[in-house]
Amino acid sequence: MMETQRTSLRDQVFQKLRKDILNGKYQAGDELVENTLGKEMGVSRTPVREAIRQLELEGLVQLIPNKGAVVNGISVKDMEDIFSIRSRLEGLCAGWAAKYRTEEELEEMEEVIYMSRFHAGKEHYEQVLELDTRFHELMYEASHSRILAHTLGDFHQYVQKARKISITSRVRSRKSNEEHGMILEAIRAQDVARVETLATQHILNTIKNLENCGLDAALEKTTT
Repeated sequence: MMETQRTSLRDQVFQKLRKDILNGKYQAGDELVENTLGKEMGVSRTPVREAIRQLELEGLVQLIPNKGAVVNGISVKDMEDIFSIRSRLEGLCAGWAAKYRTEEELEEMEEVIYMSRFHAGKEHYEQVLELDTRFHELMYEASHSRILAHTLGDFHQYVQKARKISITSRVRSRKSNEEHGMILEAIRAQDVARVETLATQHILNTIKNLENCGLDAALEKTTT
């Protein structure tokens, strides 16, 4: 029982720290102090230390002798690499979703697209970002591949800051939702070849939009 509780605390601390790093609360070069973090989160140093080790395995922090844990974060180059990898994997995932999706999954994706269109019209971009995340999560789940869903889910979180920049563009927000709609219809029709092309192009369009936004400068603004 004690081991289960410790694992749960470690996971909670890990998820919180990873989210804060990916959202830009902690910048590259920032030191993560176990005592300080433990007090802030109301936990002992043990789950904090274990969470930091897990973050090191993901490459988000580096343990430096005589200094402690220092944030690596996600660089612009990392984000560019992740989007390029995603452009390949999302097509595969969408193709599998077309083969294995259920009616319930189709209905959920359709509802997300409807709600995203509504919130985009109101310029509620926080909700649009959440719904964008949910659409991709549902597509990953519809592939019925635990490994692929886990891999793409992590990648999706790693580029959270870049996605926020892209989705808060009114034109891109509307276009992205239209692309989701076309992806959904191809999944519904079980048109594997078409949906693979659409899903791949969807990520490439996001990359192009980020390049137009000036990703380096935009990311700098989100961290100051």
